[in-house]
Amino acid sequence: MSRKKAKGIGLLSGGLDSMLAVKVLQDQQIELLAITFVTPFFGPFQGIEAGEKTQIETRALDISEVHLEMLKNPRYGYGSQMNPCIDCHGLMLREAAKLMEAEGADFLFTGEVLAQRPMSQRRDSLRSVEKLSGLAGRILRPLSARLLPVTVVEQEGLVDRNMLLDIQGRSRRRQKELAQKYGLTDYPQPGGGCMLTSEGFSNRLRKLLGIRPGATVEEVEIIKWGRAFLLPGKTICMVGRQLSENNRLQSLARAYDILLRPANFAGPTCLLLAPDGPDDIELAAVLSATYSNSPKQAQLRIEWTLGAQTTTCPVEAKTKEFFKEMLI
Repeated sequence: MSRKKAKGIGLLSGGLDSMLAVKVLQDQQIELLAITFVTPFFGPFQGIEAGEKTQIETRALDISEVHLEMLKNPRYGYGSQMNPCIDCHGLMLREAAKLMEAEGADFLFTGEVLAQRPMSQRRDSLRSVEKLSGLAGRILRPLSARLLPVTVVEQEGLVDRNMLLDIQGRSRRRQKELAQKYGLTDYPQPGGGCMLTSEGFSNRLRKLLGIRPGATVEEVEIIKWGRAFLLPGKTICMVGRQLSENNRLQSLARAYDILLRPANFAGPTCLLLAPDGPDDIELAAVLSATYSNSPKQAQLRIEWTLGAQTTTCPVEAKTKEFFKEMLI
């Protein structure tokens, strides 16, 4: 009697480990589908590219809204910065479970390696992720499976445990050997990709959530571009550092934000998140003049826009030292 052909759905980050998890299962002729996620903090591009390299159908799923809500109060807390890795992995698995049900798949799989990461890949952390996902026994980690409890899909004979691996720890030696075996020569180095591990961005995000507990995905996107300042009126002002950031800030401005642009000099665009009064608008205008290369004695003018209304006013630059304590 032939074995039922299993179907698995994998979380494909784009890193080498997730690519190897795909290859290990492809050796068993299992039907596979991959999913890669979109949030303000990481995108789908590496995952889609990894899907092409491993020849697996890959779908991108935007979970920005639900991810941001989780981020505001993660059950298992944060890592070294604002990275809620355990809760994040649990959330992604819950979202992938919806696709698993829709596709009639048997299990989910990831590229996680036991004890590779100090917070999210400890044995107890893997159990916590499984608990958060609500998929006990249906999450397969092919690279470390033989060091972990037997899953339901292995018990049912849908996956051959003997063909799975027993990798653990921080060494990448075995992964590199496997990459060579499978002909994977172009892959990203570990440890990057998520902005929530960045100290600089995490500081901005903490400030934003501190003054706006109900911050939106749009506001999180805004604070990714340019220099960030927290003005005395508890308003965040973003100041473009180059033309591409100026253009991006302009495209992200909402009807109730203030967009400030130089009227008669070359300088940065500033975006002020929904200010409550005029004082911070004036200060944001000064920021644009201060971070321009225009002569400080020049007669500078700023135009600022709120919705459909544009106002032009004179402005005098200050020294960058004046804004030092406001810089996030």
